[in-house]
Order: sequence, then C-alpha cells, then structure tokens
Amino acid sequence: MKSLKTLLTLAMALLVTMPLAAQTDAEPTDPYPGSQEAWANLKKPTAGWGSIDLRYSRSQIPTFEKKLTLHAWRGERVGALALIATPQDGQLSFEISNLKSGKHTIASSQVKKYYVRYVLSDKDVNRNDSILTGDRLAPADQPMTLAANTTRPMWLDVHVPEDAAPGKYTGTVTIYYNNVKHVLPLTLEVVDRVLPAPSEWSFHLDLWQNPYAVARYFDVPLWSKQHFDLMRPTMELLAAAGEKVITCSIIQRPWNGQTEDPFESMIAKMKTVDGQWKYDYTVFDRWVEFMIGCGITKQIDCYTLVPWHYRFDYFDLATNSVKYVACKPGEKAYEDFILPFLKDFAAHLKQKGWFSRTCIAMDERPMDQLKAAYDLVRRADPEYKIEGAFNYFPEVVSMVHDVSVAYQYKLLDERVLTERRQNGTPVTFYTCCSPNRPNTFTFSPPAESAFMGWHAMAAGYDGYLRWAYNSWVKDPNSDARFRTWASGDCFLVYPGGSSIRMERLTEGIQDYEKLRILKQTASEKQLQRISEVLETMRPNVLDPSVEAADLLKTGKALLRELE
Repeated sequence: MKSLKTLLTLAMALLVTMPLAAQTDAEPTDPYPGSQEAWANLKKPTAGWGSIDLRYSRSQIPTFEKKLTLHAWRGERVGALALIATPQDGQLSFEISNLKSGKHTIASSQVKKYYVRYVLSDKDVNRNDSILTGDRLAPADQPMTLAANTTRPMWLDVHVPEDAAPGKYTGTVTIYYNNVKHVLPLTLEVVDRVLPAPSEWSFHLDLWQNPYAVARYFDVPLWSKQHFDLMRPTMELLAAAGEKVITCSIIQRPWNGQTEDPFESMIAKMKTVDGQWKYDYTVFDRWVEFMIGCGITKQIDCYTLVPWHYRFDYFDLATNSVKYVACKPGEKAYEDFILPFLKDFAAHLKQKGWFSRTCIAMDERPMDQLKAAYDLVRRADPEYKIEGAFNYFPEVVSMVHDVSVAYQYKLLDERVLTERRQNGTPVTFYTCCSPNRPNTFTFSPPAESAFMGWHAMAAGYDGYLRWAYNSWVKDPNSDARFRTWASGDCFLVYPGGSSIRMERLTEGIQDYEKLRILKQTASEKQLQRISEVLETMRPNVLDPSVEAADLLKTGKALLRELE
C-alpha cells in the first residue's frame, strides 16, 4: 500500500497541467515601417548614444549623441543606451573598455551588455492597434545579425563597486559592424556616497512570481531540477532589485486562471477514509527554500483564502478522486475546510522557522468577506499576519500587517502612515491594468517605471506592488500582447533576460534609497527643498501635460544638490 505522503504527492500531480512549449525567438515584422527614402540617404552605418527615456523604432533613423556622462554612487547600478543605424546587412557586436580615473579602475567586467530586442506590443491601453517596441534585454554574448535599414539599441548596465574610489572615470564603448569600428566616449562620475546592497534596501518591493510560467515556457517538468535551474536567473534578477516577498499559492487557481499559466496549489490537501485532514507541504517548502536561496528572505505571502471562484479542492481517499467545496467566508462549510488547514499550516510554519515572516494574503475582495476571513485566521492563530492589496478600508486596515492601495486611490492620511511606520507594518501602492499612466506597459514611456520609486517616497509609502513579475504570455520574446490586458501587464522580465522596464523600475528604487539616506543628514532648508520637489510627484493622478521623464530630471538634479 502506498504511503500517505506518496498519495498526497500523486494528488498534487493530478492538479497540475503542463501547457505548450516555448516558441521561436525571431523578431516580428514592424507594422509601421520607416521611410525608405530616409534610409536611402544614409550611406553607411552610424552609431552614437541614445536616451534611456526614449523607445527607438527599429525602422527609423534616430538622433544620436556623441558623448555620454553617467553619474553614480558607489554600489549603484546605472543604465545607458547606445544605438546603431545601418543601411546594410551585417554582423553587430560591441565591447566596453575598463573605466579609468587616474590610478583607479572599474573593470569592464562590471558592465553587463545587452541587445535590445523588439516585441509586438499594443499601441496603447485601448489595445486597438499594435506596434513594435524595443523592450527585451538579451545578453550580448554573441554577434547579432542585423538587416539593412534597421536601428538596433544596445543596453549597458554599469555596476559600480562599493569600494570604487570616487572620481571621474573615462572609457569607451566600441561598436563593431562588418569589421568597422565605431568608438563612443563614456564618462562615469562616481561620488563619495555608498548605496547599500539590495538586500539592505528599505523599499518594500512586492512583484508576484509565477513558477508555473517558467515550467510551461521551457517545457520542463514542474518542480524538477531543470525547472529550478531555469528559474534561478530570473529570481536572482528579482532579488537584485530588492524584492522582499515570496509569492506562494496555497489553494488551486486563486485568481481563477487569469494568466496564461494558472497558479496551482503548492500545498496538497487530503481527507482520509476516516475523515481526517492531512496536508503535504513538500512543494511549498521546496519553493520557499529555493527563493530564500535566491536572496528573497523577508516575507512569505500565501494566496488566498478568498479566491475569485469560491471553490476549494482536496483529494478524497474514500472515493480516490479530487473533490471540491464551494463556499464563502462566513459559511460553515468554509470554516470546516479552512480552519483545520490554517491550524496545521501554522504548526508547520513554526517548525520551519517561517511563521513570523509569513502573511496570509488576500487581494481586492469584498470587505465583508475579507473581515470574515480575517476573523477565521485570528481564530486559527492570533499571531498570524495578513497581507492585503485593495482599496483602503478603514474597517479592516488595522488588522492588516502589509497593505497595498491602488495608485489612483486617495492618498493615505499621514497620521495612519506614521502609526503604521512606527509599528513596522508597511504600506505600498500598486499599479495593474490601470491607471493608463504612469504604468509599466511595454508602450509606457520608460521613465514611468522609474517614477514608481519617486511616487512611493513622495506619498510616504514604503514601496510598490505589482501583480505579475513573470506571468509570461504564450510567446513573450516575440509578442507581448495578451488576450485580456494591455501588453506588459502580465510580466516585467522575459525568459532569459530583463527588460528596459525592469531596469528603470530598479533605478527608481535606488533613487528612493538614495533620497532616504540623504534625508537623514539634510538641513531644514534642504528638507524644505526635498518636500517641494516631491510634491510634484505626490498626486495620485499624473497630469496629462506632465511627463514622468521631466519629473525625474528635477528629482535627479535634487539628488545631485544633496550629495
């Protein structure tokens, strides 16, 4: 007879469906090709620096800058964008020299190089038209073939070591195209300030991870060694942005399968022949241990006790089948199913040493159901913590350890924020399929991603939440569009690499940390200046006449003043 643990594992397997394999990496045709007359007037490949605030068309000739100066703290990452436009087919590669300041050197190995790859994108939130947008960052470890009459951006991610000597560093980026060199001068100003490591940042970043998307895209068995190996680079990239939260699904399809890859339950639930409940935490434990190993250690969020579909599954040994309980918070059937699980889960978490950092998470559900679910959680164990992403309810917010409110919702009262800060209970804001701007869609201006960190500081919030870090669409490396929401809403990174949106989001988080550090020693006059600048980024509606890039320029100038 099979052991109980084996039966539970088999029960879990019955609930997992493996979707289709990954698709081609080829770039699509541009729906809006550029002027052939303009390309005919370009006699040879031309290269130069571009702006990280702009999205460059693959089919149009850009405007170039010949020089670039970057500014950074020690320990900071800064991005730069180089461009080449060519009227000829050819092979592209590029390299960066060591950066030197007198006798001091920042090695070229501290700079990561990427080709900016193009994906199909919605033109705007109305999703009535499509464009080709440069967003995906693919490692530039091999030459790339370019077609004639195209522009190719190249992204540099400069990591300034914490022990780098302050000073003005100079070097070059050399672009090779058909054996012809294009040399671009680069200056990096390193100031005598240190940005701590991402694990030490105070910014509460909560981007929801989807391990099921990775298994489907790469066509590997769920929770196999291959699966974990393929997930590691993606999750370590998230840790490098200062992520604080591990996303766990503790029931089947908590959001009713809204993404290409539905979230399955990481905890198997089984009723024995004599009516006893048994639980298998094998997958949950492996996932949490893996994410901790990737460097994400602060919080474990478990979704959800109030699912969209109000159905809970379990494996029934008496009938050897999966059964479902349809119930809502406040009903006896709900209590009979959830309460024993929560008690057993609490005991397991305490045995693992994870209870104090675990939150039972519930998002965007009716207030009466949230309150009923909260009451049941407290009955299971009064020390349970709760996380919630929803519009602000005064009636329940005092019960929630980690609360997130929509960007466009009214700004929270300073008294509430101060009290929660004193209690160590974070407040973040979130964007999702709304608002139209600012947001992190593939068509959003890149500066809007960086704006998130500035708005959090301006509003007095502790960080930012987004519902999908890597809930990849069917073929994200080619087509970022989705059947339900605007392109990019489901993911911030791509299989095998980051994105301009993710890099700019990290930039804004770094700015948040820098400003937090500078405020600690600022004079009254400087604090007043900080308040004036942040007031322009505080509103929960971005004025149509205001561009995030312009707000960021003012913010960056403020940082320079305070350094």
